[in-house]
Amino acid sequence: MNGDLFGEGHGRSPARRAPERAGLVTDRAKPLTVTGVNALARGLLESSYPPLWVAGEVTGWKRTPSTGHCYFTLKDRTALLRCVMFRDDALRLPAMPEEGMQVRVQGTLTLYEQRGDFQLKVRVVEAEGTGGLYRIAFERLRGKLEAEGLLASARKRALPRFPGTVGVITSPIGAALHDILTVLERRAPWTRVLFSPAKVQGEGAAADIARAIRLFSRTNEADVLIVGRGGGSVEDLWAFNEEVVARAIASSPIPVVSAVGHEVDVTIADLVADARAATPSAAAECVVPDPGAIEGLLERAEYRLVSGLRRTVERPQRRLDVQVARMETAMTRRLGQRQSRMAAIDGRLESAMGRLLRRREDRLASLAGRLEALSPLAALRRGYAVPLAEDGTLLRSHRDFETGSSFRLRIADGSVDCSVEGVRPEEQE
Repeated sequence: MNGDLFGEGHGRSPARRAPERAGLVTDRAKPLTVTGVNALARGLLESSYPPLWVAGEVTGWKRTPSTGHCYFTLKDRTALLRCVMFRDDALRLPAMPEEGMQVRVQGTLTLYEQRGDFQLKVRVVEAEGTGGLYRIAFERLRGKLEAEGLLASARKRALPRFPGTVGVITSPIGAALHDILTVLERRAPWTRVLFSPAKVQGEGAAADIARAIRLFSRTNEADVLIVGRGGGSVEDLWAFNEEVVARAIASSPIPVVSAVGHEVDVTIADLVADARAATPSAAAECVVPDPGAIEGLLERAEYRLVSGLRRTVERPQRRLDVQVARMETAMTRRLGQRQSRMAAIDGRLESAMGRLLRRREDRLASLAGRLEALSPLAALRRGYAVPLAEDGTLLRSHRDFETGSSFRLRIADGSVDCSVEGVRPEEQE
């Protein structure tokens, strides 16, 4: 059917008041119009029957893009029933029913007056079987995100061991916030907590949760995020199965803990988050260690530090001892080699020095002999004498002597003091 033709069939205005039944039968001169008959039929249907639950098989489901209204047919083995679901009601569906799906619908009987079509105006659609439309929507989104790798364990990050700041995204009026703050205060009172309030149920909740996650991502003020709420029905928790929340968690640069208070089932947020906690309180316990664990960690750290320092000191000492021993061995070996070479060199040097000394002695003896031959002392030993003045000056000529002066006569084995009694120059021939 064309939704643009519905007019009053949209259910936005009250049905027209039906004409009096007496006039329908008796006044042949003033028959009803087709519009009047259809209005009468619509009024009778809507006033005679309360909202009904109807079961059947879906066929021909389509959604009109311009209005958002959905049109389909319910059928069983022998009959068909035309149905319409207006935009506001259709938006609440977690997923569109598939062709041939068995469903239960709740709605009111009415008539589309312009065409005279009998139809059911549907407010609620529930699929038969486990989970219904919610399970279908869940599995569709799960398959889509899994194909993109967003559910892979390899992309999940480890939570920081000692976060300085914890970001919390939940309702400001629910018990979840109180539970988280109580646990954080008890276990790690030094931890800073940043809270971003968000709707966690109903229309607009998914967009609000995603907005808060993106806010933390932009500011990068927290070391880890807790996103969650307390328990509830599938409908209550559905915001955490919305794609917009899943993608906000996947794109967050800050590790995210999903803390939706339910035990039986999981949400898409649980699958995409870096860690899952069964309750908000468990999430708080997950992100911060308790004081006992910190004390044990400090004790182990002290032991490892002492052991490490001891190893740090002892290991270089052992290496130094090994190096010293190696150096001593090497030095002893080299010293022995050097001593052997020095002994050989000493022997060669001593032999060379002996030969050199003998050559020098022979040459010196030769020079001494030659010098002896030229030495005045040699002449003195042969009987000659040398006159010397008192200052040691050699007296060479008779002019160097004066009568009455004294001089010393140097002979081979001493000297003789003499005086001049006279000077006789050698006569020239």
